[in-house]
Amino acid sequence: MTETCSSLTFMVLHDPASRVTGIQPQKMNRTISDSTVQLGSVCVGKPPPHVELCVSGNGNKDGPLVGNILTRGPHVMVRYWNGVTEGASVQRLNGWLDSGDIGWLDGNGELWLVGRTKDRLKSGGENVYPEEVEAVLVQHPGISCVVVLGIPDVRLTEMVAACVCIREGWEWVDCAYDHSKDRKLLSTHILQNHCRLRNLSRFKIPKICIPWKKPFPYTTTGKLKREEVRQEAISYLQFPPSSL
Repeated sequence: MTETCSSLTFMVLHDPASRVTGIQPQKMNRTISDSTVQLGSVCVGKPPPHVELCVSGNGNKDGPLVGNILTRGPHVMVRYWNGVTEGASVQRLNGWLDSGDIGWLDGNGELWLVGRTKDRLKSGGENVYPEEVEAVLVQHPGISCVVVLGIPDVRLTEMVAACVCIREGWEWVDCAYDHSKDRKLLSTHILQNHCRLRNLSRFKIPKICIPWKKPFPYTTTGKLKREEVRQEAISYLQFPPSSL
């Protein structure tokens, strides 16, 4: 959104050092449907009068239209310096600019952010937004933080995987382990059931969960280095005895 509102500075409203994803936004006096909660999105309010917004994407019969956020108005830049850089948002017809963000507009005209276009996964022909899955997984009492990403897969194109940091007092066990209710245990199977109980769509449920034993990498501005985590996860799956 920085490209569309160059006069504003966007900041993360929590301490990046906490490394906790899926933080619940402040509750507002509005009615939110179950489908809205499942999106794991964050409301950023209504645009000012001089800003036009629209969402471009495929229809969703089970919830709001989720897609690329486009904006138009005097706040939009003319072009990138020395041309468009690789991976940058591009100008659309009639002055519309693709912000590179994914989101939706509710019935009150308020904008909800879901994630970034570049972070979206394509698994079995379906779109998966990592932030949505992370918001569900982090609700488990044994998870302190989580990063969801796509692992290359021959059949699905990308397989949904979750790198999870386990809270103190919890133990990671093999999926085939005989789970006891008297112990605080975690496994891929347990977390998959957790997602099912919260009505996460089947294709969004991680096929594999990786116990992560070190802090996730962040930039100096608090942005997750998701691609770096992805490469380490791929390496871990190829060579399991890792120092993660």
